[in-house]
Amino acid sequence: MEKLDGSHKMKISVVTAVYNRESTIAQAVTSVQRQSHPKVEHVIQDGGSTDRTLEIINALNLRSTSIESRKDKGIYDAINLGISRATGDVIGLMHSDDFFAHHEVLAKVAHAFSDPEVDGVYGDLQYVSSLDDSRVVRHWKSGEYHPSKLKSGWMPPHPTLFLRRSVFEMWGVYDTDFTIAADYDAMLRYLVKGKIEIAYIPEVLVKMRVGGESNRSLGRIIQKSREDFRAIRRNNVGGLGTLLSKNTSKIRQFF
Repeated sequence: MEKLDGSHKMKISVVTAVYNRESTIAQAVTSVQRQSHPKVEHVIQDGGSTDRTLEIINALNLRSTSIESRKDKGIYDAINLGISRATGDVIGLMHSDDFFAHHEVLAKVAHAFSDPEVDGVYGDLQYVSSLDDSRVVRHWKSGEYHPSKLKSGWMPPHPTLFLRRSVFEMWGVYDTDFTIAADYDAMLRYLVKGKIEIAYIPEVLVKMRVGGESNRSLGRIIQKSREDFRAIRRNNVGGLGTLLSKNTSKIRQFF
């Protein structure tokens, strides 16, 4: 199929921002390296790790891997630095605690982008136990996008989202004034102001270990809610009802 639609020629850049993740970075890197899609660039932006993270990355280094280690101002600054170094037609993320669900993920993403009207591609996400990545804790079935869903707090799972380079060039990268919700703000900006067209792949594309940055303490959860509300108002998609729906809609993902 790829040979017929030309999607095998599409270069995909996968950006990983990492800092002191010696226990998980190898799986993240190898899950990118094992993708069947022939044109993949892995851009790794390390924040100056002091553990064995860089040693592990360098041991797995391939010609398609671009590594930079320098101090940054946080995860979104690191992601922005990685995006600025990426050379692909399409750019997506691979967080240092995550891994692709199977080896055909990027091939399916490239095929979805064979439609020139598509600006972004996303799929479903599974949260897995940090102690046993075969145990699913939460299943995020995102479903098809419609603009009306934004007022009820809908968003595509950020780790599954791939965007054409032109989206970042036209509508900007992540606003580092947000410390937790810059991804939500950016996605609303792209969908509401940019009116980008996104296509849904109805399967799990990425698996994420539980215990992420935004949910590690009550204080962080409160801060995330404040930043989510700021993003909602900033992008004119609703108010407190939208924030409430965004949070309560997650409950069914645990069943």
